[in-house]
Amino acid sequence: MKLIIKKLKEDKNLLMLLLAVLSIAAAIANPSIPFKRDIYNYIFVIDISQSMNTEDMMHNNKKVSRLDYTKATLREVLEQLPCKTKVSIGMFAGVSVAATYTPIEICENFSAINTTIDHLDWRSTWSGNTRIRESLVNLARLIRSFPESAQVIYFTDGEEAPRLHVFNTRDLTKFQGGNDWLFVGIGSDDGAPIPKYDSHNQLIGYWANDSFALQPGIAQISQGNIGTRNDSVAIGESDRYISTLDEKYLIAISKEINGSYMKGDSAAHILTQMKKQKAAWRDQSQLSLRNFFAFLALALFSFRFFSITKIKKILKNKTYAKI
Repeated sequence: MKLIIKKLKEDKNLLMLLLAVLSIAAAIANPSIPFKRDIYNYIFVIDISQSMNTEDMMHNNKKVSRLDYTKATLREVLEQLPCKTKVSIGMFAGVSVAATYTPIEICENFSAINTTIDHLDWRSTWSGNTRIRESLVNLARLIRSFPESAQVIYFTDGEEAPRLHVFNTRDLTKFQGGNDWLFVGIGSDDGAPIPKYDSHNQLIGYWANDSFALQPGIAQISQGNIGTRNDSVAIGESDRYISTLDEKYLIAISKEINGSYMKGDSAAHILTQMKKQKAAWRDQSQLSLRNFFAFLALALFSFRFFSITKIKKILKNKTYAKI
C-alpha cells in the first residue's frame, strides 16, 4: 500500500488517471443528495363578465378586449412556471367562481391548460351581474374543496355591476383565507364603452349608464338576489356607460383580505409578484450528481496533458512572443 502511495506521489499523471477512473465509476453509480424545494399551486381566476369585453387594451400593437389581453398574458405567465407547479383555471361571473379542474401539473398538462384558456368566453357566464366581493367568500370555499391548497391570481377590471351601496356591500373585515391572494387589474384609466353581444357574438349595441343602476323595487338586503341591473342597451353615444379599471376599489379589497394588488401591465411583473406568495408545500427531491462526476472525470483526464508546469511554460512563451 505504501508503495502504491509513493508511486502516485511521484507520478502525477498516474494520480490524475486514477482519480478520473474513480470519477467515472461514481458517475455510473449516479449518487444523489436529498433536498427540499418549494412547490406552488395556483388557481388563476379570470373575470369573464361582459365588462371584460371592453376594448381598451393593447397587445401586439393591436387594440383588444380585456379578456383577450388577459388570456394572452396568462399564456406568457404559464410558459415561465417550473415543472411540478400545479395550476387550475377558474372563471368568475355573478357571485361565484367555477374551477375547470382542481390544480394539475403544468408540464404534463400544458396543452390541456392552454386549450382551457383558449376557450374562455363571456358566453360561459351564468349571471349578468358582477359581484367581486361576494365571489371571494365562494372562492375560499372552492379552494377548501381542493386536495391541496392553492394561491389565487385574480384577473379583473374591478367592475361591480350594479353599483354597490350600503345594503349590498359585503363586510370582509372577518374574511379568512385571502392571505397572499393577488389581484391583477385589467383595463385602462381612459376606459371605453362596454359592448353588448348576442348569443352568436354579434355586436348589438353598448351598455347604457342605466344598466349599472339598481332596479327599483329590489330588496337589496336579500341574499337571494343581491340586486340585479337594468338590461337596457344604449341608443346614442352619450348614453353609453364608460368602463374603466377601478384600481382604487381593487386596492381596497386586497387590503381588507390581506392580499395584494398590481396592474396587469406585463407577464414579467405578474411573475415577480407571484414569487412573493407563500408556497403551497415543500417537496422532497433528489439532486443527481452524475453530471458533476462526469465533468470532474473529464477535467482530471485533461489535466494530465496540461500540468501546471506546462501551463506556466505556455504563458511564459506567449509573454516573450508579445515582447
